[in-house]
Amino acid sequence: MKKILYALTAALLLISCKEKPVELNVMSFNIRYDNPADSLNNWQYRKDVAARIIKDYNSDIVGTQEVLVNQLNDLKAGLPEYNAIGVGRQDGKEKGEYCAILYKKDKFKEIKSGYFWLSETPEVAGSKGWDGACERIATWAVLEESDTKKQVFFINTHLDHVGKAARQEGVTLLLNETGKLSNGLPVIMTGDFNATPDSDVIKHVKDPANPNYMAHTKDLAVTKSGTDWTYHGYGKVPLDKREFIDYIFVKPDTKVLKHTVIPEKLNDIFISDHSLITAQIEIE
Repeated sequence: MKKILYALTAALLLISCKEKPVELNVMSFNIRYDNPADSLNNWQYRKDVAARIIKDYNSDIVGTQEVLVNQLNDLKAGLPEYNAIGVGRQDGKEKGEYCAILYKKDKFKEIKSGYFWLSETPEVAGSKGWDGACERIATWAVLEESDTKKQVFFINTHLDHVGKAARQEGVTLLLNETGKLSNGLPVIMTGDFNATPDSDVIKHVKDPANPNYMAHTKDLAVTKSGTDWTYHGYGKVPLDKREFIDYIFVKPDTKVLKHTVIPEKLNDIFISDHSLITAQIEIE
């Protein structure tokens, strides 16, 4: 009888664990590449606050953009509790900017991960797409939450800042690849899309006519706070010219508890030339 009770108790605990939603704090963070011309806003003066802000917001998964290899090494040194996934966009190794994913190593197990380039030949490392000014890459991972064993598909990118076709075709490729790679899992997409909410690019992401369409966490959030812009150029862009170009997207049926645009400075130091965004979401 005791064995039966133990078995029933274990079964109930397993069911309860599986049914419990996973609450995640997600961040999209364009860190601004290490540019000596940034003077006092250069990475050497910002690297500590960059790591600090990730900790302060208790971020579970972070999609980063514009990360050079020395910056990634600094982040890994400052955030030993996180694992990093990423390669340089110019050669698929260490050359050029990364769109690295950081995740808490004690909360997730990496099931699989990979990369593709936003180009006509996405499997070719360093390929440049359409009218793009730069090579552009997407980094993805299937992460399994340690307690519940629930899995999530996370993808992070940075669309071109010049090529209109590169942005439009790039986001189409992103959605199509996400649909294939996610295999029905909950999806989170982060990135600097270099496109405003009223642009054709973002409208395409949110278009229900596309079977792989996504929703902006700001639109779904129960509560939201912060500015209506994300790019400020270290405070140099006039307020009326600042644009919202950084996003966290999820599947439309995802519960979003909170969406926040984080203030530009920490301890009176600019964190980046972009404001960071975070979303608190639930994965069923």
